[in-house]
Amino acid sequence: MSALMDNISFYRRLMVFLVLTAMVAAASAQEPDKRHVTPVKPETNQVKSPPKGTDEKIIQQYISGDSTAAINEARKDSLRKAYKRYPLLTDLALGLNFAEPLFMAFGQNYASVDVNATLNMWNRLQPTVELGLGWAKSKPDDMNFTYRGKPSPYFKVGANYNFLFKNSPDYQAFLGVRLGYSTFSYDVTDVYYPSSYWHEELSGDITGEHSHALWGEAGAGLRVKLMGPISLGWMIRYHGIFNYGKSDHSRPWFIPGYGPRSSSLGLSLSIYYVLPLHRQGSTEPAKP
Repeated sequence: MSALMDNISFYRRLMVFLVLTAMVAAASAQEPDKRHVTPVKPETNQVKSPPKGTDEKIIQQYISGDSTAAINEARKDSLRKAYKRYPLLTDLALGLNFAEPLFMAFGQNYASVDVNATLNMWNRLQPTVELGLGWAKSKPDDMNFTYRGKPSPYFKVGANYNFLFKNSPDYQAFLGVRLGYSTFSYDVTDVYYPSSYWHEELSGDITGEHSHALWGEAGAGLRVKLMGPISLGWMIRYHGIFNYGKSDHSRPWFIPGYGPRSSSLGLSLSIYYVLPLHRQGSTEPAKP
């Protein structure tokens, strides 16, 4: 009887051992694999100082742990420093176009001279107005008359677009458009008509003619600083007439501000006095 009890006790201990062994094995199987992480050395876990000149807002974002926002803000800040945005009213340029009076010194028989004003907005868009006088006294080649255009006014309105708006206003490269109008008077004298029938020439004068003209212009130009507030600019213009007045006796040969009616190209050469409309260094950051 004693031997039987000893056997039962042995089997109970064996069963308890097996159950505990199974439980330990099951618990070990359910734990995830543990990774071996190399500890960070204290000297490699230090926050580096931000570059000199970094905006305080960016620094605070880094400190708060929002590194993504800090990186984006740093990129915008670099763009602001690279591209300046000029104020609405950048400067006002007052100019004198003296191209054709200069050409008259080399034999040209007509001229248009004007004063002009250009308002520079954001160093980009530039509304402009031109007011001037034009006159002519010429006998066109192979023509049987002398044309005398009396000094008459003209005006033009338009705008330029400056492609160097990211740079200093002292240097500009632009495209421009103009709408011009003039009302003027002229005489056609020394008109002669050869007559093959009578074998003689008939002559006469046509005086006191009045006309008007409306035309458009498009062109490209440059403006550069010479010294102080003085700048020099020139513009090559392609122009075409929309409408002009005709009479029963004649057609105008010359249009003030336009040139000969048959021409399609013009050139202006102007000296400018530039008046700044903002304080130096008051440019605004560009918005990316």
